Amino acid sequence: GGAGKKLTSLQEKMRAKLEGARFRSLNEDLYTSKGKDAYKKFSSEPELFDIYHRGFREMAKEWPINPLDDIITWLNNQHPKAVVADFGCGDAMLALRVHKKIKVHSFDLVSVNERVTACDMAHVPLDDHSVDVAVFCLSLMGTNLADYIREARRVLKPASGVMKVAEVRSRFEGEGSGGLKALVDSIEQMGFKSTQKPKTNKMFAMLEFKVSQREPEGGAVQIEAKPCLYKRR
Repeated sequence: GGAGKKLTSLQEKMRAKLEGARFRSLNEDLYTSKGKDAYKKFSSEPELFDIYHRGFREMAKEWPINPLDDIITWLNNQHPKAVVADFGCGDAMLALRVHKKIKVHSFDLVSVNERVTACDMAHVPLDDHSVDVAVFCLSLMGTNLADYIREARRVLKPASGVMKVAEVRSRFEGEGSGGLKALVDSIEQMGFKSTQKPKTNKMFAMLEFKVSQREPEGGAVQIEAKPCLYKRR
């Protein structure tokens, strides 16, 4: 019995190692490809999305705080009857955990459960000006981030729409990047106004915007962000 057990635990270690490598590789793909290409790839092999999200959940276990918890609390307290678009929702925990009176549209590359609508986040199936709050929680991935922000601007209500963005701080800091200020400036050029100074802790930054009356600038605005790549463990 002992030898069998030993082998099983060795197999388990090997499996975890292999899955960890695949997670890192998929993560890099997501950060370095366009949304529509990622959508195509994951639509044809949805099991890759499971591998990615299992890896992501493992990582999240080690975080001192999860920004999703803060966003859920904020929605429940500040927007208890809102219509929300959750861009890059993963397994749509936000929709599951907010007050019942909050209506959440959850979007990601693959529908892992009945709460999620699969799509390219640059083209979500919502009408113009139909949403009170747009959320991006660690989901600004890919090389065409500005397209996602423009899409959020399209679906948000013009007078009252609010957007919440949580991101890994290190993606916007250091060599060659303009820091969080450059991110805020780019988003403001797309027709938003920052409503508070970015809140940061050791790992994450939380940004909040409202739809501004300023006409969004054309397609030239880009968002510069470093990919968030994980080291081998």
